Amino acid sequence: MIKLAITDDHALIREGLIRIISYEKDLEIVLESDSGEELIEKLKNIDIAPDIILLDINMDKLDGVETLKIVKENWPSIKIIILTVEKQKRKIKEVLDFGAEGYVLKESAGNEITSAIRSVYNGEKYIDKTLMESVFIDDYIGTNENKLENLSNRELSILIKISEGMKNKEIAEALYLSEKTVKNYVTSIFRKIEVEDRVHATLYAIENNVSGYYEEKNKGNKIQD
Repeated sequence: MIKLAITDDHALIREGLIRIISYEKDLEIVLESDSGEELIEKLKNIDIAPDIILLDINMDKLDGVETLKIVKENWPSIKIIILTVEKQKRKIKEVLDFGAEGYVLKESAGNEITSAIRSVYNGEKYIDKTLMESVFIDDYIGTNENKLENLSNRELSILIKISEGMKNKEIAEALYLSEKTVKNYVTSIFRKIEVEDRVHATLYAIENNVSGYYEEKNKGNKIQD
């Protein structure tokens, strides 16, 4: 079971999250709080710590960012998904820099939230799909250099699938490859474009229009791996 904590100062939001999570057999809520202060106090006294905290940003007194810092300093093994209405690039970058593993909009569908939970639990970072293209720009990627030139056609096609939110197993099935082979390709892609995870690989792919690059590269040619 993936153990969860929910911290939000709006009771209706908490109730909605509880309802969504109640339908998932592998998810369990072990802690609920309406403020950052209450979360910290409960974490100090709870017998079984949560694996993941769903954390609101805009709360009175101790806001989500300060709460995030305290949790990461004192309970570094707990992962945090920011659940908010904030769409500003500055705010998203801030919480990611402070160690948040996920960023999901409250308006997103329930399956977006549960996907974020499972992805973060499995060691990935997760950004709400609706934010990927509209919020992030080149200065977050950190470079304008197009490293797509370093990728083979097979690697480009896999990067396209990654940017579409597909997992290794799904990519393997779509491209008729073994999951292990896809994993090896993904490792190579990350190294070549100098990123550490799927979130940053997706951001780089979007910023550099990997689909358009792939099509232009292979225009009029038989595609080779």
